[in-house]
Amino acid sequence: MMEQATLDAVKGSAVSTGTSIMAVEFDGGVVVGADSRTSTGIYVANRFSDKLTPLSDRIYCCRSGSAADTQAISDYVRYYLQSHSIELGEPPQVKTAARLAQSLCYNNKDALLAGLIVAGWDQTNGGQVFSISLGGSMVRQKFAIGGSGSTYIYGYVDSAYQPNMTQQQCEKFVADSLSLAMSRDGSSGGIIRMCVIDAAGVRRSLIEGQNLPYS
Repeated sequence: MMEQATLDAVKGSAVSTGTSIMAVEFDGGVVVGADSRTSTGIYVANRFSDKLTPLSDRIYCCRSGSAADTQAISDYVRYYLQSHSIELGEPPQVKTAARLAQSLCYNNKDALLAGLIVAGWDQTNGGQVFSISLGGSMVRQKFAIGGSGSTYIYGYVDSAYQPNMTQQQCEKFVADSLSLAMSRDGSSGGIIRMCVIDAAGVRRSLIEGQNLPYS
């Protein structure tokens, strides 16, 4: 009976990116990061999923909530940005990508379970981070955290964040914060994927489980 109940719980659960995501602005760009665990109820469906989704060459989206919903939103935004970029004849701005994602989340808030962080670099405004909550509200922030793991680290990030941090300091800030969230949150885990986005392009890196700052 216990095994059947567990199986029913897994079958009845949607695939979720119950997760820890984060993005930080620095002078000249942004650092984005996420864990890699995707869960289906109590079952870990994917240990190494990629929650850092490109929307354009220098704009990325960190996804939390329903995996299907967030993937659909990112696909729509990527399509609209491509069309927008062709019409303008230049790369899209970060705030345009964020506003498109926010519009989709807000107009479909009764049907979607999606919390997003849209971050990137453009020639007009440099590095930017926009946080989009489950209901579709959007706020630009110097740094943003999201997902189930974020509830464990609000105190830490408030005390550890400093204005005008360098790129290297931001990378360490993201790695330390996500590692602490992963050590406490059962829906977060695996490895840490990070991207540095600036005028030079996108540079991706990862921190394997045995090399996490906290575990």
